[in-house]
Amino acid sequence: MSASEKDLSLFYQFAVERVAVGIHAIDTKGKTILYNDKMKEIEGFDFEELADRSLLEMFRFDQHESTLLQVLQSGMPVSNRKQTYWNRKGQEITTINDTYPVFDHSQLVGAIEISQDVTTLEKVVYQPLKKYEEPITFNSISAISDSMQQVIATAQKAAMIKLPVLLIGEAGTGKELIAEAIHFASSSEGQLHTLYCHGTDQEKIDRLGLDLAEHPSGTIYCERIDLLSLPLQEHLLKMAKSRATSDTYFIASVGEDPVDLISSEKLLKELYYFFSAMTIQLEPLRNRKEDIVPFVEDYLSRHRMHFGSIVSGLDAEVEELFLSYDWPGNLKELELILDEATSLLTTQEKITYQLLPQHFKAKTQKIGSATPEDFIFHSGKDLLPLDDYLREAEIYYLQKAMDLHRGNVTKAASALGMSRQNLQYRLRKIKKNEAQG
Repeated sequence: MSASEKDLSLFYQFAVERVAVGIHAIDTKGKTILYNDKMKEIEGFDFEELADRSLLEMFRFDQHESTLLQVLQSGMPVSNRKQTYWNRKGQEITTINDTYPVFDHSQLVGAIEISQDVTTLEKVVYQPLKKYEEPITFNSISAISDSMQQVIATAQKAAMIKLPVLLIGEAGTGKELIAEAIHFASSSEGQLHTLYCHGTDQEKIDRLGLDLAEHPSGTIYCERIDLLSLPLQEHLLKMAKSRATSDTYFIASVGEDPVDLISSEKLLKELYYFFSAMTIQLEPLRNRKEDIVPFVEDYLSRHRMHFGSIVSGLDAEVEELFLSYDWPGNLKELELILDEATSLLTTQEKITYQLLPQHFKAKTQKIGSATPEDFIFHSGKDLLPLDDYLREAEIYYLQKAMDLHRGNVTKAASALGMSRQNLQYRLRKIKKNEAQG
């Protein structure tokens, strides 16, 4: 190694250890060869603990759920993928990952994963109004999309007749918000008891049953019943049935389609039947982006009241960025971004691009991964069909335009000589094709 290469290696090592994202690299045998300090902080292991063990031994997920192993098998990158898993110590971890194959010339030599830690975000119950010690009611919910209006209408009917409700939706879509609104809209005079099913044992279920025996008038919300083991699901069902004739009102939630959960033996069919007198599906935020701006406005209104700030909204650039992003962490992720941005406020009246966290700005600039060399004709290489070539060239060119204008759709569209709507349509089409590919 030359002196300049050695110096550069030192800079690389320093950057890897100081960067605010986790980095984990494995070779083709699954052996860990790089594991930075941030990854240690996220997962709770030292490099020495992982060095001689496989991923499947140290973490609880199967081979198809590990993005590192997926990339190692396919040789194709996986971008913006949320992953929830448990380490050997029983700690739940949730990350949003960008995972890439590593090649030495044309030979696959391993895979590297760059992880943003959202564990705390996933564990926080999505109740933003609780910051202001206000009860959550249907009137508190700022969503205006047709799908959320239907959710609210159905939930109000369920509350009127106190039918058991099963809420279905990805993490961060607002299931807990709806559960509390149902509780306050029902005729129940007691408290709302929340059972967080991940990490729950039989003792906690029994304790809840005893509490309900002493104070039967109330609501029990079982958050993510699909995270209970099947024996614990049976125990919960037994306890719930024992209270079914009392004044106790039951609500539960799952994170995926219950039919798929039952078929994969992650959800007890009898428990599903108990809670599903009425089922309510909450759409992910990417399918109801018209709810983004009202949520932001409500958040900032409460920020002004609580902190005395003068912030009134998003500037046009940030609003366009928010509306073009897919929000894999849903409203929870949006709330976290707003938390970080407003923590930097001084006398600003608008949230500007400069106030957004760096990790979010980096993620929103990723559309494609082509390089200029991909569009240079090389004799002796197989030619792509013209349509495929033009499609890849378009992805590359749009990416560069968005990068040049820091994700500002209006400025990029003007530079490209097209309407903002046309550019947004093309970007959405690219993301959709990437997700399907």
